[in-house]
Amino acid sequence: MNNYKYQYGFSEKHSDTMYDIKKRTQKANKTLSVISDYFKNLKTLSLLDIGCSTGIMTRLYGEKFAKVIGIDIDKQAVEFAICNNSSSNVEYFIKDGMDTGFDNESFDVVTCSHIYEHVPDSNKLMSEIYRLLKVDGVCYFVAGNRLNFIEAHYKLPLLSVIPKFLANIYLKILGKGSFYYETHLTLWGLRKLVSEFKIIDYTKKIIKDPKKYFATEMVLPGSFKQKIALMVCKIAYWLCPTYVWLLQKKER
Repeated sequence: MNNYKYQYGFSEKHSDTMYDIKKRTQKANKTLSVISDYFKNLKTLSLLDIGCSTGIMTRLYGEKFAKVIGIDIDKQAVEFAICNNSSSNVEYFIKDGMDTGFDNESFDVVTCSHIYEHVPDSNKLMSEIYRLLKVDGVCYFVAGNRLNFIEAHYKLPLLSVIPKFLANIYLKILGKGSFYYETHLTLWGLRKLVSEFKIIDYTKKIIKDPKKYFATEMVLPGSFKQKIALMVCKIAYWLCPTYVWLLQKKER
């Protein structure tokens, strides 16, 4: 837990992504396009952005939602967000997504994009999200698949697939770090992780219409890659590298 809280400066390790306005803007637009497909009017809704980092995306959410709060354990990133990406309806806090301290049913929407693999207890994270959401509210949940040939964070083959102790050695040998913090799940593990929610799957929808969902940097309409991706979704969904789900909260 100490490593998680105090040594894992994600924005510093991945500054090329976390401070890139163009990349973060496209990602925010992708998020908003999916949420807007579910909620037709965002103007009266509240949003919690878990893992807000530098706040570039959070500020853009604030242009659409009535109230937005961004949280992260990365002190350096949150301080940057407060100085550069605050507004009258956007606030930032250094808080742990597994234990936020906010009241029950405080938010209409929670964003949790590529976060679950970074926390020590992903079950606790999802329980906290369930607690924070209003009934019929949704969590925008983007999750990487453990069964991915190239691991997303370190760009190394099979890093997320092999056992953790081998992954640690792998990183050390290549000079990429001393410890592999991330813990990815397979499709079956992810479904179990979010079993309290109703899954509204946007994975295939995004591949089918990348323009609508601001995903043309991943797949171009009419391309060979799009055809292959749609085929994988149809016949081997368990091999999709990333899943995009809206998780709807229902009464227990």
